[in-house]
Amino acid sequence: MPTFAIPTETPTITPMACLSQPGVVEAGALESTNPSQAYFIYLPPCYAERSDKRYPVLYLLHGLTYDADQWIRLGAVDAVDDLILSGETMPFIIVFPDDHYWYTPAGTTFGSRLVGELIPYIDQTYRTIPDPRFRAIGGMSRGAGWALQLGLTRPDLFSIIGLHSLAVFQRDASKVDDWIQAIPPASRPRIFMDIGEDDQELVSTQQIESIFTQFDIPHEWHLYSGDHTEEYWSAHVEEYIRWYAEQWNNP
Repeated sequence: MPTFAIPTETPTITPMACLSQPGVVEAGALESTNPSQAYFIYLPPCYAERSDKRYPVLYLLHGLTYDADQWIRLGAVDAVDDLILSGETMPFIIVFPDDHYWYTPAGTTFGSRLVGELIPYIDQTYRTIPDPRFRAIGGMSRGAGWALQLGLTRPDLFSIIGLHSLAVFQRDASKVDDWIQAIPPASRPRIFMDIGEDDQELVSTQQIESIFTQFDIPHEWHLYSGDHTEEYWSAHVEEYIRWYAEQWNNP
């Protein structure tokens, strides 16, 4: 009868080295769209090593005259790395789509490229959880205008919306009531809104917030000191990222 050596020590599990390393940011582009749709994507720590794991995904849209790296420059990636590596939040993916065609006719089709082309591509290419409960959209300024429109008109895609220094598209201002009423009660999104008290978009943002209150849409509303500037957004970017993370930590 064969004999087996009996271990004299209890084996230990070595922690994965990636658990102490930051996530990675990759650049990509969809050449199948017209124009091509560029993006950056943040993949959290251990994404490559844990090939069996799927993740929530957050789409963050930049402001007018800026590029897809705006959120990265202002500290979004540093903030999410800190939260994940400290164990304060579950890991998630962030996509930073590019909207630098804002001054051309192609700028008006950014929303359709995002929902019709980019989101399906991201879900097919990366290990997202392709479910609206685990997909969020947020933006600053013009990006918040897109987040408002897409978040309210596509509850089949998004359940979480962040509106930071919202610049409402003129054509959308009169549609918000109808959009909300068309959303099934069980699919109503959770919303975060903030703006500086000296922001030129304050009045229109307050009007949107009053509509959310009127229809009892779950939302946080924050009025801070500050203006419509990168200084304002960089001062609050950690708060934004923490709020998005909390939506998945406490669904």
